Amino acid sequence: MKKVLALILALTMVLAFAACAGKGGNDATDTDATDTNASAPATSGTDAEPVEVTGDYKVAMITDYGDITDQSFNQTTYEACKDFCGTNNVDFTYFKPASDSDEDRVAMIESAIDEGYNVVVLPGYAFGAAIKETAGPNPDVTFIALDVSAGDLGEDYEVPANLYCAVYQEELCGYMAGYAAVKLGYTKLGFLGGMAVPAVIRYGYGFVQGADAAAAELEKTDVTINYAYGNQFFGDADITAAMDTWYQGGTEVVFACGGGIYTSAVDAAKKVEGAKVIGVDVDQAATIAAYAAGDDGNAADYADLTVTSAMKGLAPTVKTMLTAVVSGNFGEFGGKVDNLGLVSENPDENYVQLAGSTQFGEGFTADDYAALTAKLFNGEITVSNDISITAAENAKTVTVTDLGNIK
Repeated sequence: MKKVLALILALTMVLAFAACAGKGGNDATDTDATDTNASAPATSGTDAEPVEVTGDYKVAMITDYGDITDQSFNQTTYEACKDFCGTNNVDFTYFKPASDSDEDRVAMIESAIDEGYNVVVLPGYAFGAAIKETAGPNPDVTFIALDVSAGDLGEDYEVPANLYCAVYQEELCGYMAGYAAVKLGYTKLGFLGGMAVPAVIRYGYGFVQGADAAAAELEKTDVTINYAYGNQFFGDADITAAMDTWYQGGTEVVFACGGGIYTSAVDAAKKVEGAKVIGVDVDQAATIAAYAAGDDGNAADYADLTVTSAMKGLAPTVKTMLTAVVSGNFGEFGGKVDNLGLVSENPDENYVQLAGSTQFGEGFTADDYAALTAKLFNGEITVSNDISITAAENAKTVTVTDLGNIK
């Protein structure tokens, strides 16, 4: 089965992403997943193809902190659901909780079920408590949760057969981004996380490890990383002020990792010639360029603002799971927490990868990226996912300045 699914992934994720990045990679035990072999979902992230629908299904998505225009996690999930359901004539809608609370998330899930929606898609770790309250009592409803780990559900929680959870090995694509940045010649780096939740921490720690490995290979001892969290998933004046300090103090590129927090990095980068950002979750190059341009500007003027994006396969996961549900094959996945990462040496075929918009150069070419992916997949390079240590403890060659929470 794993070989079959990997083959499907190889054929379809080329369509899912215009880009590149299980097995490999972790030298620490991942306590956030019950299945680290990642034998899972694999259909196209865009342009869904029709499948045979075997029953009467209605799909509802519940938004996390943001909304369906957040240009990140919620929007990607929403568009994947909408694309699949539109292609297959399946009823679809979304619900937005009134506030960021477990109570309101539960209320929206229950509203969806009361209205006859029997497939519920939940993007984000914050749904852990709501899932525990709603999945068990509703065995006839299928729950698909993204970035909801075993840790989010609690040690004693037994994942029911009507629930599938996917988490991602963010440390791997974070590593790729940090490695690429240093290989491309950047020596003054920054990591701006949203909130210090496991997924964001893994991105950041992977970024540090990748930058450290590249610096060691190049025998560079002058690589530095400012490391901080905004303590929220959106940018604002205070965070922008901190980013102003970074960029104007010499920081060349910032990995902005967490929902809309990239806006503060972009607002600050625009003020410094040559300053760059790195996107997250999806290929954010176009989104960042459009935001930088504003309503009256030209996005083309900011086309080179984003060095790369560290991506994970949200849309392919959604679409594969919806395919499994409507075709009557969800039983292969229900009751699992899958930890999705690398399934191939080919960068285009994996659940974690760099964006197709990556600004490859002499120091880090597309071939170099393919070689790096192969080494990660084959275990020649290992990346720790241990989030119990500090950011600085992930570095031996680069200097990490841990600034904690900005707010």
